[in-house]
Amino acid sequence: MALKPTIAKVHGYAVAGGSDIALCCDLLTMADDARIGYMPTRVWGCPTTAMWTYRLGAMRAKQLMFTGDTIPGTRAAEWGLANFSVPAEQLDDATLELAKRIAGVPRSHLMMHKLVVNQVWHSMGLEQSQMFATVFDGITRHNPEGMWFRRQAEAEGFKSAVAWRDSGRNIPEGDEARALVAELEAKLAAARAAVQVSRS
Repeated sequence: MALKPTIAKVHGYAVAGGSDIALCCDLLTMADDARIGYMPTRVWGCPTTAMWTYRLGAMRAKQLMFTGDTIPGTRAAEWGLANFSVPAEQLDDATLELAKRIAGVPRSHLMMHKLVVNQVWHSMGLEQSQMFATVFDGITRHNPEGMWFRRQAEAEGFKSAVAWRDSGRNIPEGDEARALVAELEAKLAAARAAVQVSRS
């Protein structure tokens, strides 16, 4: 943990692991049109930092994790996820103004204030939440649904798999996913065999 305050300034996209980095910072500033979210919660991922609940509360964290949706900077600020959002061309200046205001406070005070706030999260079980999230992230990549996503990406291309995941289409589950994995693996094996024959 950094003892100095950290600020994430988001323009463009802070998604998946990028959202983990942003949410682990002490403060978050965003351009109005920037987007933040964790699309892999639909399949093949669980946010390992578990910061969504601590930043948003259970109801909104569940909404974003159940859907894999992203939200714009304006909504992130409305929901309290971001400290503020401003038009993109004002983001640098607004964030620098905030940083300069913070820089006027003695470092020892900033460190103590940060430790106090972070201790609240630790008392609420942050480290246990992160342990579970890390285990579940691994499971999402190796259960039938995660294996389907991986094989779909290998056989049809990563963009195709991501387009399916993010479209809202149902993600194949259980036996359906296992059957599709078998089909995709057979397709991949045939493609590898054809490459071997062409090289002979």
